[in-house]
Amino acid sequence: MMNTTATPTRRTQAVAAELDQARKSGPLQTIIIPPCPDLLARMRAALQEADPDLNVIAQIASSDVAMAASLLKAANSAAYSSGTPVQTVGQAMNRLGLEKTAMVMTSFLTQRAIRVNSPHLQRFWQRAGKRAVAMQFMASKLPGMSPDMAHTYGLFCHVGMPVMLQSVRGYSGTLMEAAARIDRPFITTENANHRTDHAVVGALVARLWKLAPEVMVAIRRHHDLDMIGHEDTEPDVHTLVAAGLVAEHLMRRHEALEADVDWLANKQRALDWLHIDEDELEVWDEELRPLLDATL
Repeated sequence: MMNTTATPTRRTQAVAAELDQARKSGPLQTIIIPPCPDLLARMRAALQEADPDLNVIAQIASSDVAMAASLLKAANSAAYSSGTPVQTVGQAMNRLGLEKTAMVMTSFLTQRAIRVNSPHLQRFWQRAGKRAVAMQFMASKLPGMSPDMAHTYGLFCHVGMPVMLQSVRGYSGTLMEAAARIDRPFITTENANHRTDHAVVGALVARLWKLAPEVMVAIRRHHDLDMIGHEDTEPDVHTLVAAGLVAEHLMRRHEALEADVDWLANKQRALDWLHIDEDELEVWDEELRPLLDATL
């Protein structure tokens, strides 16, 4: 799992201070953040050991029948199956590997902790899963990018939306309004109606769940796309935000949707930061499609 104890930069400290102040005396006072699941906290602690004990991870995975079933399902999926089905958690972990096992468990536990029961956020976790897969795929293509950090950012990028839906009065109407308006950005409508937005709330979730500081800052800034390459921010944050924009674009292409405004306005900035061109993006599109198909 990602390191969550790195020395914070000035940008990280500024975002953390902003969240703490908003939590103390600002619009985040009434936001109810579901606690980080105990099993997830235990798994992350085990994985942060210098030499993670696989038996401990297996015990955590086996302690929840539904989570164990999700590991078996992943290990027996077309992406990992070798013909002989696995039947135990240990076999599933051996086939998936420790990194993928942690990703499956994180996704399962997060979805259980933050429920989405609204027609306004249909397929929320399915799309979050696709974004996480796309981010992990790009991490395999971009030297130095952590697959775990990329996957976590993809999964949590828009997590502020279901959290706001659960605890902010009128937010379901805001979702409809923001989606329909073409005269201003989505988060502008959120702030006009509630004095905060899903990027801020999502960053608060990341802070309280003790995710990597880079993930927290990237979630907070993921709609400030003109920041890519231009601000005193950790390079990993720029990479997460830029790769997230590319991931969203490739997901939309997979879903046969038109390019959105964010992509049209900022694609060159993102591609330049990632040091890729349009031809390479086309290759990624072809290679990513079967992986996204498998998440449906």
